Amino acid sequence: KLKLSLSLELTPEQKEGAFSNFRISPGTIAKLQARGVSYLFDIQVKTFNPVYDGEDVIAQARTGTGKTFSFAIPLVEKLQKAQGEIIRGRAPKVLVLAPTRELAIQVAKDFKDIAKRVSIACFYGGSSYNPQIDAIRNGIDILVGTPGRIKDHLQNNKLDLSKVKHVVLDEVDQMLDMGFAEQVEEILATSYNRDGDSNPQTLLFSATCPEWVYDVAKKYMKPECKHVDLIGKKTQKAATTVEHLAIACHWSQRAAVIGDVIQVYSGSHGRTIIFCETKKEANELSLNASIKQSAQSLHGDIPQKQRETTLKGFRNGAFEVLVATNVAARGLDIPEVDLVVQCSPPKDVESYIHRSGRTGRAGRTGVCICFYQRKEEDQLRYVENKACITFRRVGVPTANDIIKSSSKDAVRFLDSVPAAAIGYFRESAEKLIAEKGAVEALAAALAHISGATSLEQRSLLNSDAGYTTLQLVCSQEMHNMGYAWRTIKEQLGEQIENHIHRMTFLKDKTGVCFDVPADKVKEIQETWKDGRRWQLTVATELPELEEKQFSNRGNRGFGNGNRGDRAGGFRGGRGRSFGGNGGRGNGGRGNGFRNGSGSYGNNRGHKRSFSQAFDY
Repeated sequence: KLKLSLSLELTPEQKEGAFSNFRISPGTIAKLQARGVSYLFDIQVKTFNPVYDGEDVIAQARTGTGKTFSFAIPLVEKLQKAQGEIIRGRAPKVLVLAPTRELAIQVAKDFKDIAKRVSIACFYGGSSYNPQIDAIRNGIDILVGTPGRIKDHLQNNKLDLSKVKHVVLDEVDQMLDMGFAEQVEEILATSYNRDGDSNPQTLLFSATCPEWVYDVAKKYMKPECKHVDLIGKKTQKAATTVEHLAIACHWSQRAAVIGDVIQVYSGSHGRTIIFCETKKEANELSLNASIKQSAQSLHGDIPQKQRETTLKGFRNGAFEVLVATNVAARGLDIPEVDLVVQCSPPKDVESYIHRSGRTGRAGRTGVCICFYQRKEEDQLRYVENKACITFRRVGVPTANDIIKSSSKDAVRFLDSVPAAAIGYFRESAEKLIAEKGAVEALAAALAHISGATSLEQRSLLNSDAGYTTLQLVCSQEMHNMGYAWRTIKEQLGEQIENHIHRMTFLKDKTGVCFDVPADKVKEIQETWKDGRRWQLTVATELPELEEKQFSNRGNRGFGNGNRGDRAGGFRGGRGRSFGGNGGRGNGGRGNGFRNGSGSYGNNRGHKRSFSQAFDY
């Protein structure tokens, strides 16, 4: 009785999306359940009846909410219900246009998974024409494809789209970004008559709706078309089941840090997608030794057949890390991705919305980590404002985090060892226990299995190797950094000035944090004595920092030259002490940080002020 009552307690979403509420045949329900779908999601609930009843629909929903099934289920149901005699060479009744080959393949697969006695074809560039022409001769009910290849077949008079009854444009905004607007309109012109009542039903699906979407709607859709908006103007556009984190890291350290990030946030058994800007970067990262999990790259230079094999392998768990450029960012539903890594803040926010949508899909929670350099802080804020999200600034994973995660993985590896194999090692194990003791021997074995035998200490402030971040908390608000600096020098001596880097105010100026070389930490801890006002600790995670540290950087620390971050004062605290004439020759690197005589730019040998001692 108890089991029965528990199973009947459904969430409001499950009640609203129950299959019994919709005109879905038992055969389709069985196929959906085989795919792991037990009820319709929000976007599918809101669009099913309008799509089934033949209304034109513009649907705007976050990435990862199940947009494909929201048009696939009702269209398949309609086709199967109205299906008459199957005629060879029949023209398509449904046309689905997608911006990328990968998305077209994914959509066609979703249709095939739920359809019965319906012919589905997928046409895209980079593949042979002959099988596609054979499919046209045999007859097609649902045609999914990319604009370029569909247009080729139309120009060669091989394809007839005059009988199309339903047109779906998937990821419309991406089509616009990729320059497909003209091709899409040429394709649609073959199926639509101006002012004709018998024009196809038109369905537009997207995560964002730029102006072109509404222009297309005016031209091809009925005035009373239905607009389903599950995003709204003010709400967060990125998937809500994703935690957004940001890590400050110089590009030269990024590959090594990504290896640690994957280990801690995804582990050896989780799946990760890394997005980067260039094909070269994708290739280098996928081969980088710091990523211990098996990795493969996906980008435009890889032949189409290989891309399909790679995607299939990633879905099936053949490897754990996929390094991709923008080509794989949109619409590909790779289930159960635990972590998305963005190598730098994206140039446009729409791409971040779609990239972060690869994790936290269909109700799962996920993590998206964005790497940024200090000069990209403004770009990161821009992404936050446009996508209505807040990045939680975190430091690189600490040695402790890595060990914890690695030991969990090692224990899981032990569980997978077959019993028959254990017998071969029993004698060696007994010998080890006798020599080292059981705990010592097993700990050493786990350390070796995990690969975490040598760990590098890194700064939490900017991920630099060989540095440890210390946190100095004050019992009252500090008015300037000189106050902290004076206290540090009183306790640790004048020479400590040479070892402190990147001093930054904590939030509300309740103290400072700074980096010191890792080999100096023990000496500092032994010399320092906490008082009533000051407490010094090793930071285990990045504390909240005072925002003003990063604002107006261009006006103060970076001179007023032509090259911004390269000219004038390269790393100045106040700008005026570090050159500022602009050009590379007069105010660039030579006039910036250290010159040959050992003095600091235009300081002419004067002692630095406290603020100038810090890299900000």
